[in-house]
Amino acid sequence: MSITDQTEYEDLLGLWSDLEAGLGILLGSPASIQEFEQRVWQYDRWMQTLLERDADVGLYLLFQLSTHSSVGYSASHALICSVLCHLIASELKLSMPERNSLVHAAMTMNIAMTALQDELALQTDPLTPEQQDAIRGHAAKGSLMLANLGVTDELWLEVLANHHDESPEKMELRLLPPRKRLVSILRAVDRYAAMISPRKSREGRSTTESVRSIMSSTAPYNDAVGHALVRAVGLCPPGTYVRLEDNAIAVVVRRNSKANLPHVAIMTDAAGSVLTRPRLHCPANGKPALKAALASAMVRQRFNHHLALQLSLQAALAQPA
Repeated sequence: MSITDQTEYEDLLGLWSDLEAGLGILLGSPASIQEFEQRVWQYDRWMQTLLERDADVGLYLLFQLSTHSSVGYSASHALICSVLCHLIASELKLSMPERNSLVHAAMTMNIAMTALQDELALQTDPLTPEQQDAIRGHAAKGSLMLANLGVTDELWLEVLANHHDESPEKMELRLLPPRKRLVSILRAVDRYAAMISPRKSREGRSTTESVRSIMSSTAPYNDAVGHALVRAVGLCPPGTYVRLEDNAIAVVVRRNSKANLPHVAIMTDAAGSVLTRPRLHCPANGKPALKAALASAMVRQRFNHHLALQLSLQAALAQPA
């Protein structure tokens, strides 16, 4: 199911924003949330419903969000990790209980350092000793917090408590016990989403650099997570920027069955001048081909003030591939 017009696109944008805001409240003030575990399930169902309406538009909005602003980083990071875990779980054909535990762990993995995570996204100074201690202890503390809030899913709690475990695995992903399998997935997704997101202290990396980094840090026999991620969202997911062979800059708007040939909206001509209206193009159907992925934060700044361009992009997204 895909959106069919700009009004529906704007409605979807508002719903994703509402979901992110709700998740921010959940993570920022967990002690004030009644029936905490049930609320996480509610947000998970909400997320799935939005993805069913149009997964490409959902990915576009989330990847734009992850590279656009460091404000409210914790909630946006949790949301994009949850979506990526959901899509990877489908690619890997995980059982539904494993999928649920994985996604819920992704939503809540940094609950013990929500305020600190938002603060660190804006910080340029080195970490203080107190911040280092909080980061080292947040996984175990978060698992304990959730147990005290009434979470009864032991796999969810175990995965959250161990999502920074760097112990090398000596079996293929599919042969690992469920806890270790889900920890491997969440650790990789967490790292990928963090790498593409900018901080005040550094720019985000391109999506291709980020996924290659994940694969290079994984044992040769256990790179299934990186491959599943590429199959799920492509080398350049919707919402990320690319340079074409003629040097024009485009933004990816929809995935393609070929992971390296997504549908794009061309935003500049070969000389770098911004087009009045983006031009839809699929490299799989002809030239120009994709040349390279770009770090999105720097490129996006260039187009922020082109209101007509943004409206045209919305119209482009409202056209099913």
